[in-house]
Amino acid sequence: MKEEIKRSSANCNARTDLALEVRESFEEDNVEVSGVVLEEDYVQDKDIKITRVIIKDEHGQAAMGKPIGTYITIEAPRLQEDDETYHEPLTDEIVKYIKELLGEDKEGEVLIAGLGNREVTPDALGPKVVDNLFVTRHLIREYGEEFKKKNQMESMSAIAPGVMGQTGMETSEILKGIIKQTKPKCLIAIDALAARSVSRLNTTIQITDTGISPGSGVGNHRNALNEECLGVKVIAIGVPTVVDGATIVNDTLERFLDGKGFSEEEMYKFMEEVREKMVCNMFVTPKGIDDAVKRISYTISEALNQCFCQTI
Repeated sequence: MKEEIKRSSANCNARTDLALEVRESFEEDNVEVSGVVLEEDYVQDKDIKITRVIIKDEHGQAAMGKPIGTYITIEAPRLQEDDETYHEPLTDEIVKYIKELLGEDKEGEVLIAGLGNREVTPDALGPKVVDNLFVTRHLIREYGEEFKKKNQMESMSAIAPGVMGQTGMETSEILKGIIKQTKPKCLIAIDALAARSVSRLNTTIQITDTGISPGSGVGNHRNALNEECLGVKVIAIGVPTVVDGATIVNDTLERFLDGKGFSEEEMYKFMEEVREKMVCNMFVTPKGIDDAVKRISYTISEALNQCFCQTI
């Protein structure tokens, strides 16, 4: 039944940026994915679930529809609560996995890019992260290497490049120019994502070493930001803040029809009729998105500050 209904919802382009959710769709069909490794861990005292989806080769890339690389998903249900005691342990986990993906590049100049439109609340995560960063590049250039070593910091610069409708330029064009002039060892891009599951909105953080395609989750495709495009290593940090409206309709109807005892064939036909009349290009965000974006952006910015300045 789920397989048939999923086909109709897929036609309506229910989207997700989370590699974990793409991998879960195969689990529902009891299918093993060649070239994809799934690793799970649960930090009980912090109530945090860590999932790694590792796409190892072209087979996995073709099946998942995502680039080869490592996708680390941090699921923290309490992230949606206004609980400051939860901020520190979650920050520690984010720091741990950013450093892991950076590898040797964690020592050296880094550029942080806060992607998105700060005038649209669900899309303002990246710019708000940049607002709270402790940038150090100018200080190190002014006071030298001795100052850098004394304060145990790396050179960090940041930019919120806006969106094409505001600047008339692709984000990749802006970042290429900055990278050419400042020559960072790596770029860390922060962006808002789209999820398949409502329960993952504002509770999930994805960190990946594959880069990012701004706007892809909502069907607004822009040039990819990755090492091939920019010439430096790109780490992407994303939080889902919106869900495809078609997903909500599909899930609600699935539960309703299943509870009424309809046959699989009847449900499939009904969903097909609904799909034909459905307006698919709609995204939904939770009511408390203003507070959520403010809270989550602060958590991510603190993690980045701690990564590159040990005295914070």
